[in-house]
Amino acid sequence: MFIKTMAEKVVLAYSGGLDTSVILKWLIERGYNVIAFTANLGQNDDFDAIKKKALSVGATKAVVKDIREEFITDFVFPAIRANAKYEGRYLMGTSLARPVTAKAQILVAKEEGATALSHGSTGKGNDQVRFELAYRTLFPEAKIIAPWKDPEFLAKFKGRDDEIEYAKEHGIPVPVTKSDPWSMDDNIMHISYEAGILEDPALRPLERMFKMTVSPKDAPDKETILDIDFENGNPVAVRNVDEGIEKKTPLELFTYLNEVAGKNGVGRLDMVENRFVGMKSRGVYETPAGTVLHVAHRDLEAITLDREVMHIKDLITPIFARSVYFGHWFSPEMEFMKKVIDVTQENVKGTVKVSLFKGNVDVIGRESPVSLYDPDLVSMHKEGGYDPTNARGFIDVTAIRLQAWANLKKKLGKSL
Repeated sequence: MFIKTMAEKVVLAYSGGLDTSVILKWLIERGYNVIAFTANLGQNDDFDAIKKKALSVGATKAVVKDIREEFITDFVFPAIRANAKYEGRYLMGTSLARPVTAKAQILVAKEEGATALSHGSTGKGNDQVRFELAYRTLFPEAKIIAPWKDPEFLAKFKGRDDEIEYAKEHGIPVPVTKSDPWSMDDNIMHISYEAGILEDPALRPLERMFKMTVSPKDAPDKETILDIDFENGNPVAVRNVDEGIEKKTPLELFTYLNEVAGKNGVGRLDMVENRFVGMKSRGVYETPAGTVLHVAHRDLEAITLDREVMHIKDLITPIFARSVYFGHWFSPEMEFMKKVIDVTQENVKGTVKVSLFKGNVDVIGRESPVSLYDPDLVSMHKEGGYDPTNARGFIDVTAIRLQAWANLKKKLGKSL
């Protein structure tokens, strides 16, 4: 139960959809002065229409912030540098979008003198954790209003039908077209699909669902070859030599990779994952540019990172990914890991050549001015300064513990 505080300002993370529009009106009815905040993360929305809708519902102000560049450079690129995939598969387009959105929402709240923050995330999902951990870390004195965990709100709204009826009663525009039988969340990094018919993990997603990628079977029969340049682990340029196209700014580079990879059917993923709150959920994702950059970056590390540095970094990667997924972007462990990863990326520079073809991303070449790859040393056709007779002693020493173990097994009458 919320305590009514007349004219107390609250900044609501507002998408313009049914849920947040209903929440906006519900907060107003409880005496709050509501500022609707919308983050432009590259989603396919009409932001002017979203602002007009928020004001028509009763918001005292509607604010839209374009944070696409910050999202890419300060959140997506660090995840690429870390090779981060949750549970080894998910590139976390939603997980990365929430902390940058919460950060921007908090800045608006401080600019407007608001004392409360609100969001429309459900009580079953990960996003409630991501928003609220960011709120508590960056603006701990703010009141957090989370309607989908409030008994009064839950008693009134049992489901979507109750929301639709409430919206009609209060003159809130409700889409008249039948919605698709799944929910969708999009930004410049990806589109995620869940719920509805996708809650059956055995059901194949309908082809009409996908927005960023064509089906690999319908992709061109000719490969697309790209050169991707990196500096300090960050992509700084992409070139399509055949078409004479080059993109350099983070936003243009990422947008172009989404386009060209999407046309080649790259970046689809269908998986069952473990939510932070303890349940398993099925998610379907499209991440074209992120998939290409992940593959290219990982490959460049192979010739620029020392073996032991790479192996230690590989131990950090899953912890980094889990921390992002669990909403711990603003945390001491993330600060530590980002600093360690930044050190590993100082010499991750060079060019990776990739082939995009019918859903596949294949690295077909790489070069770096700081490469640790020595063609003479590794050659099967020349000595290259390596004395193979030294390998005898190396192997003998390495085998000592193995021989001791084998002798013990034999003594105990156990076979290897």
